[in-house]
Amino acid sequence: MMLYLQKSKVESQKLKVTITGSKSETNRLLLLQALYPNLKLENASNSDDSEVMLQALTDDLSSRAQSREFNIHHAGTAMRFLTAYFAIQENNEVVLTGSTRMKERPIKILVDALRQLGAEISYEENDGFPPIRIKGKKLIQNKVSLAANVSSQYISALLLIAPKLENGLEFTLEGKVTSIPYIKMTLALLNEIGVETSFVSNIIIVKPKLSIINYQLLIESDWSSASYFYSIVALSEIGTEITLSNYKQNSLQGDSVLAEIYENFGVVTVFLKDTIQLQKVSNCQSQIINCQLNNAPDIAQTIAVTCFGLGISCHLKGLHTLKIKETDRVVALKIELEKLGAHVTVTNESLTLEASDKINSDVKIKTYQDHRMAMAFAPLALKTNIIIEDAEVVSKSYPSFWDDLKAIGFDLQKIQ
Repeated sequence: MMLYLQKSKVESQKLKVTITGSKSETNRLLLLQALYPNLKLENASNSDDSEVMLQALTDDLSSRAQSREFNIHHAGTAMRFLTAYFAIQENNEVVLTGSTRMKERPIKILVDALRQLGAEISYEENDGFPPIRIKGKKLIQNKVSLAANVSSQYISALLLIAPKLENGLEFTLEGKVTSIPYIKMTLALLNEIGVETSFVSNIIIVKPKLSIINYQLLIESDWSSASYFYSIVALSEIGTEITLSNYKQNSLQGDSVLAEIYENFGVVTVFLKDTIQLQKVSNCQSQIINCQLNNAPDIAQTIAVTCFGLGISCHLKGLHTLKIKETDRVVALKIELEKLGAHVTVTNESLTLEASDKINSDVKIKTYQDHRMAMAFAPLALKTNIIIEDAEVVSKSYPSFWDDLKAIGFDLQKIQ
């Protein structure tokens, strides 16, 4: 499906949008819920990734056969978390596979770490990549080491199963740690359900915990999804205000740094009891936006497009993990922004956009099967007509995205 977004304007000054739970928190908690059935969840994400994760866990618990295959499509988080989960399911054999792109995304670092603990995992096709065959077993070893600069999802996958290991886990991170907020999120959620942990220097210790008492947890809404509304407010007139539901000032999510970053664009975040108000109070005063995004790489696309729409420069660093997402997001950003008239240079871990007052109209934005490409470019409809290819890809993390944009005044039309 292609969507034609005609140059739009938000319909009123004050708008309200409800966003479901964080995909990052939901997927972690779904795995913990499978390990600890007494855990009850509210405001879970309705994203494709979370639905895939839930389906695999539900199917596993309801009917265990001798050997089964789970196709997790494009869901990278599900691939990594389920790899760890199935590794400790005794007498249970599964194959995890996915889309063509998923088969190109490396899993070796996690598999090697699980093998250090005694897991039995083999590759069905190409060494180091899905699909993988996992023969679940009881893991006795309790010490593992991993390079500290790898994707935090590898680390979180191991931490999430750690309390179910007989001897817990002592985890040594070698080198400089990146994506610390996502690691701290995982540890905080473990602490929330009563698991003892410590994170001192580069050593993480997780104590074993056999069971938990009945516990209900409200999942905070997704800050990555909020980023597109920050962009909309930044690209709108002074006085525009959008209220978003279920957010906390002391969020566990790394992308909550949005509140600080978007002050550079004249957007103020007001924290209320269970909502945030995004208010456009001034025009952007900066000529260039500099961001180190090691701890929040998923908002890089949103920030770059916002800067382009405002005609200002940006230099974004810490983007190395974007090379192995649904697409190479750094390269994809460069290609699509340049279609619109931008001048962009990239390295393996950075992107630099030069200021420009030119925005080409009626450009087709390729999404590369990447939900964030579709959503990051959508706010440009406040500046020009734009076409989003494969627009349905947003269901990966935010199924109601286009409905929510239409509700606040965007003019969307399906085209062939």
